[in-house]
Amino acid sequence: MAEVKSESESGSIGKRREWLAFLFVVAIVVPLLTIAVVGGYGFVVWMLQVFVLGPPGHGG
Repeated sequence: MAEVKSESESGSIGKRREWLAFLFVVAIVVPLLTIAVVGGYGFVVWMLQVFVLGPPGHGG
């Protein structure tokens, strides 16, 4: 026969999964997105300097 979980048991499992998902987002997803955004910006600036703007200087 199928096991029927009480509402408190399924609620505690749901809370645990919610916390694990939150920790996964905070500890893994956000740092990776931050690295990707900063790295992408740096790459765009680098390519602009290589092909369009030239190296930084005093402008004279």
